[in-house]
Amino acid sequence: MIKLLRVDHRLLHGQVAFSWKAHVDADCILIANDSVVKDDLRKTSLKLAKPAGTKLVIKSIKDSIDSINSGVTDKYKLLIVVESIKDAYELIKNCGIKKLNLGGTKATSETRNISKAMNITPKEEELLKDLVGIGCDVEIQMVPDDPAIKVEKVL
Repeated sequence: MIKLLRVDHRLLHGQVAFSWKAHVDADCILIANDSVVKDDLRKTSLKLAKPAGTKLVIKSIKDSIDSINSGVTDKYKLLIVVESIKDAYELIKNCGIKKLNLGGTKATSETRNISKAMNITPKEEELLKDLVGIGCDVEIQMVPDDPAIKVEKVL
């Protein structure tokens, strides 16, 4: 069962590994990311950040979609973390996920800031509007204790 899908460019770190994991009572963290799968150094550092007693799985976006849709992940209380809004969009569109948590994305010359840590491009804004339009509940929330902000209020 998917407990949370979160966009966080840092992937697995303290807020995710402890605050969000505990908040949603996850027993498995899925890092869905095409580049991490091919990067042994990043995989090793993510494994070091894994909370004790929690399963960590690192898969490509396609393999993540296939695993979720096959039912193999149903036995877990799953926290999915992706690096980008585009990756979250792919999972939502292909797996029927109904809720998205936006944690943080990097600021660049192409982005605009919509919250303390969320920076989006015009293309990402269109993806978020599409998700809201199909009934996906998209909220910005850094940590569980912060108030959740509906993304449509800041777009």
